[in-house]
Amino acid sequence: MAVTIALAGDTMLGRGVAEVLAHHKPRPLFTPAVHRAVADADLFLLNLECCVSDRGAPVDLPGKPFFFRAPPHAVDVLVGLGVDAVSLANNHALDYGPDALLDTRDLLGHAGIRTAGAGATAGEARAPLIMEAGGLRLGLLAVTDHPAEYAAATDRPGVAHADLWTEGVPDWLVDAIRTLHGETDLVLVSVHWGPNMTTRPVPHVRRAATVLTAAGADLVFGHSAHVFHGFTRQVLFDLGDFIDDYAVHPALRNDLGLLWLVTLDASGVRRTEAVPIALDCCHTRLADQAECVWITDRLTGLCAELGTHVTAPEGRPAVAWPR
Repeated sequence: MAVTIALAGDTMLGRGVAEVLAHHKPRPLFTPAVHRAVADADLFLLNLECCVSDRGAPVDLPGKPFFFRAPPHAVDVLVGLGVDAVSLANNHALDYGPDALLDTRDLLGHAGIRTAGAGATAGEARAPLIMEAGGLRLGLLAVTDHPAEYAAATDRPGVAHADLWTEGVPDWLVDAIRTLHGETDLVLVSVHWGPNMTTRPVPHVRRAATVLTAAGADLVFGHSAHVFHGFTRQVLFDLGDFIDDYAVHPALRNDLGLLWLVTLDASGVRRTEAVPIALDCCHTRLADQAECVWITDRLTGLCAELGTHVTAPEGRPAVAWPR
């Protein structure tokens, strides 16, 4: 028995993307080729980098420059892609307040898309999402290391927050992973960690990854940097972005990214494959030949630093892991 999981990083459907969706006949946000790239996966998971609601107002959080909210019908985009579940544990889920966050969960749930990492209470936000696919039972936990102000509490909606920067991985998260390890075939952990626009995992991210895998996580996948990072067998340090309207850094090229396909069996990760993509403003397509070369060269170098040897058959970076 095995399961192939498609993974996408930060998916921002607000601001400029929302303006595209507001058109009477909006152009598709994703090309048919992007749809096909994930169509055969057993599960498709991503980080939803916005709330989805028509309620609320930008929260009063000193120093926060960006607030992202997508309209309710943006959920149709995720349904069309075949998304099964999203992480809401990030620094934009509560941008328009608790009502908008709860609307997000409700709208997604009514559309058949499950959520992890946020809820009406800390208990809900920290609760695992249990899924079944490929004959396997999977548990997903989602957590973010910023901002602390968005953390759910006993009587306050919010996200599952862990201060990985200064306090390390909290006991509740280690215990949750260990519990899932005994109750499911595979444990997945989605983490919104580290600063923006970094090319490699920062020290606290590396430390946290070690603790999470030691606790029993079969696959850890991170996001937040807006730039893809290298990976090991058990850790995709940063998935990069999937769609947005962000300014492009000419050197870091945050407009070039990857979709990820990870195949696992009950023993863990068997294969990691990456599909090069290009993020035009509010529109995502497969990368062209020159873009594929740039993406593959960069990923190959980053992975080599982590001891991972990547090959690129047919233009898709991949690793088949030994038993």
